[in-house]
Amino acid sequence: MIKVVKFGGSSLASAAQFKKVGAIIRKEETRRYVVPSAPGKRHSGDTKVTDLLYKCYGQAILDDDREEDFEEILKVIKDRYDSIINGLELTISLDDEFKTIRENFSKKIGRDYAASRGEYLNGIIMAAYLGYEFIDAAEVIFFDEEGEFDAEKTNEVLSERLAHTERAVIPGFYGSNPDGTIHTFSRGGSDITGSIVARAVHADMYENWTDVSGFLIADPRIIKNPKAIDVITYRELRELSYMGATVLHEDAIFPVRREGIPINIRNTNAPEDKGTLIVEATCQKPRFTITGVAGKKDFASITVEKAMMNSEVGFCRKVLTVFEDNGISIEHMPSGIDTMTIFVHQDEFAEREQKVIAGIHRAVEPDFLELESDLALIAVVGRGMRATRGTSGRIFSALAHANVNVKMIDQGSSELNIIIGVRNHDFDAAIKAIYDIFVNTRI
Repeated sequence: MIKVVKFGGSSLASAAQFKKVGAIIRKEETRRYVVPSAPGKRHSGDTKVTDLLYKCYGQAILDDDREEDFEEILKVIKDRYDSIINGLELTISLDDEFKTIRENFSKKIGRDYAASRGEYLNGIIMAAYLGYEFIDAAEVIFFDEEGEFDAEKTNEVLSERLAHTERAVIPGFYGSNPDGTIHTFSRGGSDITGSIVARAVHADMYENWTDVSGFLIADPRIIKNPKAIDVITYRELRELSYMGATVLHEDAIFPVRREGIPINIRNTNAPEDKGTLIVEATCQKPRFTITGVAGKKDFASITVEKAMMNSEVGFCRKVLTVFEDNGISIEHMPSGIDTMTIFVHQDEFAEREQKVIAGIHRAVEPDFLELESDLALIAVVGRGMRATRGTSGRIFSALAHANVNVKMIDQGSSELNIIIGVRNHDFDAAIKAIYDIFVNTRI
């Protein structure tokens, strides 16, 4: 068996956290490939090393009279790493690495290079601590000329490299462009690196270690001590991630999904917890009818009404073209015989609302057009809903009992999710009502 293990920033924020990680890795011989993030916050008032690197580089590219500020921040960063090295009683030194970083910052080599050094340096320390081989991600993870991840070249090179490497540490978050310069994934991209490595070695499991024991059914900021999700499918995860559940970078599922490799979300600070298993498909029945509930606020809706619009060929296309021409993405589009409603992000729409209104009038000459703002969308997701009668009825009943007015409901043909629109001020009450009826009541 081969396991790839990725550890987040909070798991590697200090020497004490490194020791926890070391114990986890050494507990199972199968944990052969390690993907570390940069050191995160040690406490609520602390600053992540990646943020310090961005700040340091920002000072470095300013005029020469700010050089002292640049040196001061760089020293803070070096002290963070030295404290980890000393706490682990290692004999390695990062002096030469920081000399190179100082020179490259002075040459204004780029923000991606600056940001990537957090993972790079942590990888060097982790490899020394474990006695594993260190592999610079820039040598095995590649982007193309357009800055898009080159999955096939990466898989070919990385597979060949790791086939001859029994145990290795590969830093997360970055790779290289065709010209050799550093290119990073979006923030949180170490999750993606772990997934890429898992695919390359045909891993049996990709363990993603963080500071929570897997996915929760609902946001703990809204629901006190929500239940954990034992098993979730990739499709369910995509639905919940899109609506704001952010334990795992949503792009991290693609490399492993195509190989059928499960992901296990685990807690570094509670390694005995089983966490959440993410799989392609499962016969395992969920504990509850729903797998999870998540949502986002601050949407606007545009309702277009016109008699006999259903018989007018191209009506929807004409309306949607107006949004496309104004660079506005569409979230949901419930419709009736003579009406269609478009949900969009309020901040995107606000700047162009009059252009959109005028465009719709010119395109389809509606009988009536109405705007609403300050709306929230909530996704109720679960593979168990397909085999359960009355799910929508229970949702409506729970929301009515909580005095929440439903503005929209939209169910996908897969019966995997139900999208509900409510007012922003009803958002928390709606989440609580849905969680209560399906998890606490369980009738």
